[in-house]
Amino acid sequence: MTGAVIAQTVGDRAVPETNLDLPTNLTIFGKLDPNVRKPTAIVNDTVITGTDVDQRVALIVSANQLQLDAKDLEQLKLQMLRQLIDETLQIQEAKAHEITITTPEIDQAFDRVAKNFGREPADFRAYLRTIGSSDRSMRRQIQGELAWQRYLRRRVEPIINVGDEEVAGILKRLEEAKGTEEYHLREIYMSATADIAPAVFSKGRGLIQEMQTGKAPFEYYARTFSEATTKGVGGDLGWVRGAQLPTELATASADMQVGQIAGPIEVPGGFSILYMVDKRKVLTADPRDAKLNLKQMTLRFPPGTTEAQASVRAADFAKVVQGINGCGGVAKAAAGIGAEVVDNDQITIRDLPGPLQEIMVKLQVGQASPPFGSATDGVRTLVLCGRDDVAGGSLPTAEQVQGQLEQQRVNLRAQQILRDLRRDAIIEYR
Repeated sequence: MTGAVIAQTVGDRAVPETNLDLPTNLTIFGKLDPNVRKPTAIVNDTVITGTDVDQRVALIVSANQLQLDAKDLEQLKLQMLRQLIDETLQIQEAKAHEITITTPEIDQAFDRVAKNFGREPADFRAYLRTIGSSDRSMRRQIQGELAWQRYLRRRVEPIINVGDEEVAGILKRLEEAKGTEEYHLREIYMSATADIAPAVFSKGRGLIQEMQTGKAPFEYYARTFSEATTKGVGGDLGWVRGAQLPTELATASADMQVGQIAGPIEVPGGFSILYMVDKRKVLTADPRDAKLNLKQMTLRFPPGTTEAQASVRAADFAKVVQGINGCGGVAKAAAGIGAEVVDNDQITIRDLPGPLQEIMVKLQVGQASPPFGSATDGVRTLVLCGRDDVAGGSLPTAEQVQGQLEQQRVNLRAQQILRDLRRDAIIEYR
């Protein structure tokens, strides 16, 4: 979390305290335009081409339905280039420790990703080509993720230790905090001195307006504009309580609902924008923790369907949905209109998007949600077949707490290793 900016005043300027020898009044010799992206990078003799960057960008834009102007698109390309450099370094480090990922392993992972997109592998390959990406780009990303995960399991996890006394202390603090509210937040922090505060505030308002219109998700803006250390993880602060936040952010969080954006909030040193991912009460039963048994019925629209045509088909779909009496009638209703049906009995209400959470909490077994969707994705409904409510909040086990702490430390060590790899790498831009 980014708190107050520590600074010392030199003349009429605020200079951050660092261990660097930086002059107060400096002259820039030469010119560097950070918005000019070199099309090719060579990372320790491994080439990353402009095509590699463009194909990764195409998948991100399509999967998240981003609407980016030329400036934002160029910024995303820069971000993807940095990601590809990190990915290359991770693959190289794993290989240096004799860790390789076989073709069958990549094939299996590719098939799983295809299913996550609701497609068969062959259809997924064709889809990637239509959006300007490729299966080669996806397989490269899979290779990087699997190689880095295996490297961490072999080289980092064995040396991570969590003591029994530390676990006991966490369990005691959880018991003392029972019933207090926790927030899962994402943050964009932008520093601002008094002379530029109005401009930074205005910029923050503009970012919020873009997010509210669906131009891009909050994580994209956090990675691009945030100055906090959490920018690398999309601004994710994890689960925090009000007492752990600066007063200004704690006050704003208390009034926020799940899925809501707040800000710009003035904090010491600048402004913050918050996004409420989720909220809960410590060790207290929450109806949104209920596990659901669902049937999802989806009516897909043909390519080129207009908003007006989609509205007509959605209205017809809604009439069919109103006639569904329990999950036993879903298959027949779907067959009558050419819709698809998918079962899911492992999802909790908390895992659903914010607007659907409020609906599913109130839904009774056998009822269907109102239709939802878009002209490009089609229209859907969720039919509730069963619900397993949680009995009540309880302390996690010592093993669960230990596992969480170990994972946090593995992630921290992974960040340190990647930082060192970046520092030692030979990277040439052409």
